[in-house]
Amino acid sequence: MMNDSMELYQDVILDHNKSPRNQRRIEVADRKAVGYNPLCGDHVSVTIKLDGDVVSDVAFEGSGCAISTASASLMTESLKGKTLEEAKHLFERFHGLVTGETEQLEEAEGMGKLAVFSGVCNYPARVKCATLAWHTLKAALENDDGKVTTE
Repeated sequence: MMNDSMELYQDVILDHNKSPRNQRRIEVADRKAVGYNPLCGDHVSVTIKLDGDVVSDVAFEGSGCAISTASASLMTESLKGKTLEEAKHLFERFHGLVTGETEQLEEAEGMGKLAVFSGVCNYPARVKCATLAWHTLKAALENDDGKVTTE
């Protein structure tokens, strides 16, 4: 089963890195933020369109490693249709999952494809790659358009 999990992880990461979803800018965004990982040079900007307190559209731009790009892509897919509070809660769950702060199997439950990142906590150097877009998202959700850094 471990090999199957690793294969799924690799397939999903590679797919979202090769063909990122929602990699574009929302020209008339309600919220936006920019993030940078100085350790590896990854950078991302996140733009959000709201309909009341619901995320009607979310997109990202930037460049980074496969984990960073795939994480941003999967993040945008997961957020559409969520309220601001649901989006903040998803950030907390994802962050707990990839940092190992919560029980992996318990936290991965109900996270769909985001669960493929559950093994990232075993590679501390990659945690910042997986969370860059998410920290940038959090800043955008909080309407803090300052620059986010992983340092």
